[in-house]
Amino acid sequence: MITELIKTEIESLPIDQKIAKINELKLLLHDLSPFNSEPVDCVLWVKSEEVLANDYNPNTVAPPEMRLLEKSIQEDGYTQPIVSWKINGHYEVVDGFHRNRVGKESLIVNSRILGYLPVTVINHERTDRGDRISATIRHNRARGKHQIDKMSDIVLELKNRNWKNERICRELGMEEDEVLRLCQITGLADLFKDIDFSKSWELKDSEPDDFIPLSDEYDEDLKKENKFRTVNTGDENRIFHTYDKWECYKAGFYNNSKPGMTREDCEQEFYNFLTNEDRFRNALDGVISEWKHSCEHYLTNNSMNRIAYLGQAALCYDCGIPSNFRQGYHLLSDEQKLKADTIALEYLNQWLRDHGHEGIGLDDGLTDRQSTIY
Repeated sequence: MITELIKTEIESLPIDQKIAKINELKLLLHDLSPFNSEPVDCVLWVKSEEVLANDYNPNTVAPPEMRLLEKSIQEDGYTQPIVSWKINGHYEVVDGFHRNRVGKESLIVNSRILGYLPVTVINHERTDRGDRISATIRHNRARGKHQIDKMSDIVLELKNRNWKNERICRELGMEEDEVLRLCQITGLADLFKDIDFSKSWELKDSEPDDFIPLSDEYDEDLKKENKFRTVNTGDENRIFHTYDKWECYKAGFYNNSKPGMTREDCEQEFYNFLTNEDRFRNALDGVISEWKHSCEHYLTNNSMNRIAYLGQAALCYDCGIPSNFRQGYHLLSDEQKLKADTIALEYLNQWLRDHGHEGIGLDDGLTDRQSTIY
């Protein structure tokens, strides 16, 4: 009898009031449900203008897949709700970034669902932006792939929010080594004190750029022959490769130690290496001729100290000593430092000219500007 009264009352309402009343009943049932800790237990229909895309989703869907998603929703309907976080009177997308787009941009779908979208709300008590970001990443990582450069931006922002590596690993389901690699790609000086290359061949503090909001526009030219270009530089000649392609990484450039050698041994060996011109030149020649991906990735980045990179890469190429021991450079006299810099510049310019770029001077090669993404 009560069910019939409710049905009669709802059927007589205008559409917006009808949907609001149905949502009200769903929330009541959800509150009584033994599964009320499970977000999927309650799916609400909310006006599409109340659902806002986040600016940190690293997942990208190419146009063919977007068309397939639209076709799927047209033919099969919404089989999954948009996972959201309710904040400041709207629903921020946690998962379903592209389902949200289809519901708003597809005329057929939008007309059929009356300008509404199906949403479920998760963990309403966790309101920190970092918590929302980590929830999005968990959903993406559990299901598929996302762009590594945008993942680097995510790690950068969480680091700027004082998240420790342990927390990032725990919240995003990463290994510590993966977080480390993403920090290296990001190139954030404050996060990566032992890796960046400054004018003095060691870290110089710099302010990180603001977090760059995500656009889900897809550029077909973004991916060619496994080459990626950074999203936050205007230099069209900048080439990006993921760390797994870097020859220097495979050679141990980012290791923390050299088996059988102390820190003092490694630093002294760096000094010996840089003062042996023939040995230094032979290693530099090997780097620019054999380390294709590393050179493309690093030597096209005019916002980093490419001379320092080449010096450290040459040492790693020669004897496997990581860049972590570059303090050996400071054992050189000023005259020896200038000579080492000049030799490295010679090979840098050789590589640049061989690959269609103009040569540069010593000051440009030793630049200490830092780009947000390496």
